[in-house]
Amino acid sequence: MAKPPQPTWQPARPATIRALQRRLIAWYQRHGRDLPWRRTRDPYAILVSEVMLQQTQVQRAMLYYEKFLHQYPTAEDLARADEMQVRETWEGLGYYARARNLHRATQKILTDHKGQFPKNYQQLTALPGIGPYTAGAVLSFAFHQDAAILDTNAARVLTRFFALPPERQTTRSLWMVTRQVTPAGQAHLFNQAIMDLGATICVSRTPRCPFCPVRRLCRSVQQKPSKKEKISSQNQ
Repeated sequence: MAKPPQPTWQPARPATIRALQRRLIAWYQRHGRDLPWRRTRDPYAILVSEVMLQQTQVQRAMLYYEKFLHQYPTAEDLARADEMQVRETWEGLGYYARARNLHRATQKILTDHKGQFPKNYQQLTALPGIGPYTAGAVLSFAFHQDAAILDTNAARVLTRFFALPPERQTTRSLWMVTRQVTPAGQAHLFNQAIMDLGATICVSRTPRCPFCPVRRLCRSVQQKPSKKEKISSQNQ
């Protein structure tokens, strides 16, 4: 039996996007994870956390975050530290190129920016080891700028929420989507919220859809066949 034609993807209505923003932020304010780097707006401390979280689980990064900041409390302290000493402090986190790039980034902040932490995207992405996601995280979390982010968790949430077809799941397309849905004036909350949703509810293998604050708006949930439809399909 031939399968029915699949509906073409259509962008969400502005009202749906506003509802996504509102519900996700409200959920985050009640259920967001209490993480040490969320208790500061120091751009250096936030940068350290974001670099540690690259290819490292949250719980493991937490074991090293405060120890590292105790050893190097400011960007200048890290910039002036010996490279081998920095590596020793990083020991156990792995992917040591991250520590090396972080060290070099603070040195450039000290020399090229006179110790002042960059506050715009171009200057941040010019630093070693800082890409679009890390720059967006620092700009939104430290400076509360309207900067979007796109990590694995956010990409998964957006792909499922909008039921994006394969051709719209490219990095370029997902960046366009995340910029469209990031709310002005609340990027710092929305970005944390969408990452937490992907990390705790909209997980990779077994999403916990019944607990999702935006399930009634989610296209992937809406497109799932009902129990009656499944039974009817099995009887054909």
